[in-house]
Order: sequence, then structure tokens, then C-alpha cells
Amino acid sequence: MKRSTHAVRAAALAGTVALVLTACSGTDDAGTDTDTGTGGGETSASGQPLTIGTLLPVTGSLAFLGPPEIAGVDLAEQEINEAGGVLGADVEIIHADSSDAENAEVATQSVTDLLSQDVAVVIGAAASSVTLNVVDDITGAEVVQISPANTSTQLSGYDPYYFRTAPSDVLQGRALGNLLAQDGHATVGFLVFNDDYGITLRDQAKEAYEAAGGTVVYGNAGQEFDPASDDVIASVVTAALATNPDALVVISFDQTKLLVPALAAAGFDTSKLYFVDGNLADYSADFEAGLLEGSKGTLPGANAAGEFRERLLEVDPDLTDFAYSAESYDAVILSALAAVRGGATDGPTIQQNLAAVSGAEGGTECAGFAECADLLESGEEIDYEAVSGAGPFNEDNDPSAALIGIYQFGPDNKYTWVSEVPGEL
Repeated sequence: MKRSTHAVRAAALAGTVALVLTACSGTDDAGTDTDTGTGGGETSASGQPLTIGTLLPVTGSLAFLGPPEIAGVDLAEQEINEAGGVLGADVEIIHADSSDAENAEVATQSVTDLLSQDVAVVIGAAASSVTLNVVDDITGAEVVQISPANTSTQLSGYDPYYFRTAPSDVLQGRALGNLLAQDGHATVGFLVFNDDYGITLRDQAKEAYEAAGGTVVYGNAGQEFDPASDDVIASVVTAALATNPDALVVISFDQTKLLVPALAAAGFDTSKLYFVDGNLADYSADFEAGLLEGSKGTLPGANAAGEFRERLLEVDPDLTDFAYSAESYDAVILSALAAVRGGATDGPTIQQNLAAVSGAEGGTECAGFAECADLLESGEEIDYEAVSGAGPFNEDNDPSAALIGIYQFGPDNKYTWVSEVPGEL
């Protein structure tokens, strides 16, 4: 049995990885065959094509994440259908907008629409706060939800039908905290909005940074700012700079476009800024050239480069950001492989087989839908080699291992990949 040779996945598989679910055979209440053993057939047991909905940001403060995530989904759909589809039928994708937490009604309506169209899987949302508003509706309908970008620790093990291909903030926080220490900053401040995402990521980074000997001088508990108020920007900047930090971590979304110019105007060296996945973006059209030169950021997942990036650009030639594109691609491929393994395209069958096709039960290493589906149809167990570098799902339906990318901004205020840090849970 061939094992994964990727360093991160090898580390994850070598450790103790709990099985999320075991394969079984049976019949559901409606009498539908839910055989979850390996080996598919020419048609699904339900007689229905695999229908996947997306709940990704087209509007709102995270709209910059939408294009790469949607491109990842569309690329996976294209490859699956070119390989003959799932159980003899083409995969069908239905796109819907998640917007953001400040426009919660958008995601709520999108979920209602998707469920009315009998989707078996929902890919999304990007924001953890959006997911927390709708996850019960999705999973309560026995529809699988797989987020390519949720990182909140609150979502680990949330529901048997909830999965994610992005790692929790534990890994990104560790990487960020260690990066701050390695860059020689003795004191650091956090400009963090009062949101579950911001607070949990701050807490994880703070823990790792302080463990390495650093001191957090601003942005501790109780010093978060209201994400809905632009009026607080000046007071937050003044309070943070009064503590004379060596570096500042900005954990926010759209507020970043107000915070950075305010910090520069107050005399702070903006090359000492650090960003996270929620605001690591192309700012070439937003800031004066050179404003962010030298600043850094972290982003979960492998760098979307080489052949994979070229294929994404064939799907969407206008892409400028590639964040979470690989995780979105992986989510669709895993869903399709789970349907093949279980022999049906309904939510419960996919839920029962996701862990197995991710490699949680061992199997032959394979890449891409066609190769992995062929192995499944020949009766073999598989270990899908995730493009994102994520390890098999653990007992909390989180990736058991992942890569955290380190990026740096150039004089054009665009970020480029510098290195990556492996981590495991």
C-alpha cells in the first residue's frame, strides 16, 4: 500500500488520526440504498446526479475571496465531468452568494434557495461567522457542509455533517506568533475587531508569540474594536501606537483600508505590519505605491502555483488573488469521491465516506478525481493527495495537518509567497 510522500500529510498519517466514521451498509428511512463500501457503479443508487451548491462571497467585505474559491470549485467540476462524472452523471454546481456577517440575510436566503434545489453538499461559507448563522439549517437537512476557508476553533467538531478543508486558527495562530518572534519583535500590538474569527486568531497567535518570549502590549482581551464602526479607527490607532510596539498585527476585513493609511499618517513604519487570511489581499488599487512594502502575512494552504494556477486562470483569466482556491477544489473533489465510494449522491452517503476518501483509513495515494475514482471502482481504498496540502480529516472533521503560507508585500502593494510552515493537530 503506497503512502503519501508529502511531508505534511506523512506527518499527519504517521500520528494517531481518529476515524471520523466507519463504512457500513444499510437502508435509510426512505428505503434508499446507502451502501458506503468502496466501488461505485454506472449510476447512483438514488438515480440523481451529484448536485453541489456553493455559499461563497460575491458581495460584502470578503468579496475578494469569492473569485478564487469559485474558480477552484468550477475547475473541480470541469475535471470531474471530463472524467465521466460521478456514477455516470455530470456533477451539477449551483452558485449562491454568502456575503458577510453584516449582511446575514443574504446567506440565509441563499441557503433556503440551495436546499430547495436538493443539493447534497454546500461548499462554504468563507467567513466563520456566516457559517455559524446557517450551519444548523444546512446540517439539519442532512446536507454536507464543507468550508474551504472557515478557521474558527468554535467550528471544530461542530456537527457530523460539517467539514472544512482549511485548518483551524490553531495552526495559523501558531505560525503567525512564531513568525513575529522569528522576525525579532520584542513587543507586538494587535489591531483586532470584536468578532469570533478575530478574537480566536488573536488568542492563538498571542499564545505562540508569548511562549517564544514576546510581549503583547496592545490588543489584549477587552481591547478589540467594533467591526461595524469606522468612527473608532482614529482612537484605536492612537491607543495602539501609545504602547510603542515593534510591530502590529492587523486582524480585520474592510477596516484594513482605513487602518493602514491612519497608521502611516501617525508615523508608524508600515513595513512592520502583519496581516492574516481575512485581509491578505491585493492593495495595488487602494494604497500609494510602496505603502505596504516589506509587510507580511499568513494564509492557510499551499501556494497556488505552477500547473494548478494555470488551470485556475483558464477557468477565470481575471484572477488576481488565489486564496483558498485549492481548498475549494479539494472540497468538491472529496465530495465526488465520497459519492463514488458510497455508490450514491445523497448527503448521508457523502458524509459517511468523506473521511475515508481523505485518507483517514489509509489507502493508495492518488491525485485528482480520475485516478482516485478508478481506484475506488476497482475496490481499493484511497488516500487523496489534497492540492492544498491538507491531511486527512480528523475526529473533528478538520484537516489533521496543513500548510501555512508566509507572504510578503512588494512595492506594488501585492503579496508574494515566501515560504510555508507545516503544522498538524
